[in-house]
This record gives sequence, C-alpha cells and structure tokens, in this order.
Amino acid sequence: MDLLNHDLAHEFPQYLQKMRSLRASDAHFVSLFARYDADNRAIASYEQGVGLISDEALETLKKKRLKTKDDIYQILKMA
Repeated sequence: MDLLNHDLAHEFPQYLQKMRSLRASDAHFVSLFARYDADNRAIASYEQGVGLISDEALETLKKKRLKTKDDIYQILKMA
C-alpha cells in the first residue's frame, strides 16, 4: 500500500520557516507539534500493519491528528 506522507513539512511546506521559528520560541506550538508527530507516527505504524487497532480506534486517532493539525495551522496563519 502506498501511504501518503502526513508529516508537517509535507502538509505545510509554505510555513517551514515559521515552524522552525515557533519551535524555538513557543512552548504551546512545540507541544502541538510533538502531539501531531506522535499521532502521525502511530497511525503510519498501524497502517503498515505494526500492531493491532480497531477501525474505530484508528479513525478516532486520525480525527485527533486532524484537530491538532487544524490548531497548528491556525497558529501558523497568525504568526
């Protein structure tokens, strides 16, 4: 299966410099970034067949990742 790359550099290439700056200066952004990265890695692992998870739990994790991504985007737009 060919999976899409959902890391934040691929999701928001136009905001790479802002992400670097915020990661160096904004603790809340760092927390959101880490949460997104952890959820993204977990989802990728499950989709590759590493570990077991129900479809419902995977969907919930994807929705959590999407909410975090939306929060990150709002910060990036305002920075």
